Amino acid sequence: MNLPNKLTLARIAMTVLMVVFLLLPGPVWAWLAAVMFVAASLTDLADGRIARSRHLITNFGKFMDPLADKILNYSVMVMLIPEGLIPTVVLVIILFREFLVSGIRLSAAEQGRVVAANIWGKLKTVVQDLSLVAILVLRALDAPVLNTAAGVMMWLCAALTVVSGAVYLVQNIDVLKDAD
Repeated sequence: MNLPNKLTLARIAMTVLMVVFLLLPGPVWAWLAAVMFVAASLTDLADGRIARSRHLITNFGKFMDPLADKILNYSVMVMLIPEGLIPTVVLVIILFREFLVSGIRLSAAEQGRVVAANIWGKLKTVVQDLSLVAILVLRALDAPVLNTAAGVMMWLCAALTVVSGAVYLVQNIDVLKDAD
């Protein structure tokens, strides 16, 4: 197993630890959860760069890397819903878009086509990751602005999610028209 794939698996393991830290009360655990999320997010940057620069792209990595990202992000979102930091409907919007995009990609793959990510999806991902980092840090600081900031950031994520999903659908509607 090459280094990028090991980093992908490490991201999944870090997600498990982060969830445990989110379950434990106290500022130390809140900080550890925030640090773990940042570290796991950085492995996503590292594994992609290493895989491309060293020509270590594998089918395992193509499948597991985006899955590890989703496991990380959606785990933290689910864990923060009971605290009122992530509106449930925002997570539903994000998941709806993910299932839509996955369906289009599967349909395209059956047709022998590859559907690439677009700038809107990348922007959505960056804003989502930065928002989650900010929310985890504000949570660790026990900042009074936490609930308001979390709500604003997550609704911005939801808006970008809708836009990126709509653009993705419009750009790839032919994939669905050609599906059996």
